[in-house]
Amino acid sequence: MWIYLLKRIALAITIIATAVTLLFLMIRAVPGDPAAILLGPRATPEMKALLHQEMGLDKPLIMQIASFFGGLLRGNLGYDVFSQRSVADIVFEQLPYTIELILASILWAVAIAVPLGCYSAMRRNSLIDQVAGVVTVAAIAIPSFIVAVFALLIFAVALRWLPAIGAGNGFWDGLIHLILPAFAIGIGWVGYISRLLRASMLEVLGDNHVRMARSFGIQEWRIIARYALPLAILPTVTILGVGIAWLLSSAVVIEVVFARPGIGALIVNAVNTRNYPIVMGVVLVTTFLIVTATTLSDLVNAFLDPRTREKL
Repeated sequence: MWIYLLKRIALAITIIATAVTLLFLMIRAVPGDPAAILLGPRATPEMKALLHQEMGLDKPLIMQIASFFGGLLRGNLGYDVFSQRSVADIVFEQLPYTIELILASILWAVAIAVPLGCYSAMRRNSLIDQVAGVVTVAAIAIPSFIVAVFALLIFAVALRWLPAIGAGNGFWDGLIHLILPAFAIGIGWVGYISRLLRASMLEVLGDNHVRMARSFGIQEWRIIARYALPLAILPTVTILGVGIAWLLSSAVVIEVVFARPGIGALIVNAVNTRNYPIVMGVVLVTTFLIVTATTLSDLVNAFLDPRTREKL
């Protein structure tokens, strides 16, 4: 297990370095001069050249990349070109709002999808299974931003049951403000997880160890919980790890729709203003989160099923 863990950590570091380098090059390829945006239309060429020097944009691209990674090794993500604040401070001020939105979305989705998937597998082709299949596939097909807009119009504007914008003040107020955004993101995951778990559960329920457990007269719910679910849930764990990228992208859109603080509004504003340090800081942190989530999902799979340790 330790050898597998070291291999996964080495692979994660390689992926992060490669992703950050590629995104660094892509950001530099975006049209527009950050100095011109920052200084305004009346800026002289001398003023632009001075700002380019301060931002390091006058150096060759390879030296810019080396300087960025050098600062990264020292724990320095750079400084915001507008406020001169530390990029790390700005990003980590907004990151908790995005993380709590993602966690709330996936927690309620898993709480509904796992029992629904298990029940659908146990009562295959029943009326509830068929209805659940139609509803969950429909939930998958509807984009999260469409769900967000209609939820906003119905529950916040028409019925006025829930707040429309912001993140709230305090624990309970913040929890109420999370309901609509988390619903918009999580509804599609209810469909994904329940359908995937149902298919995995049907396969596992036909295995020899499950049939043997039934022959001993063990209660069906015990068989599901102890013998079937730990194996059937492995693909779901993998999907949740890989799906963190989709969750982050959905959170960016949903934060804009509901005017919530978070890295969504931060990255949109930074790209529009060509604020390279903020963009790279957000990209680095989100890449780290994605790689960490996929690594943790692989470790959970390796713990639940030791056979997967030999595949790396």
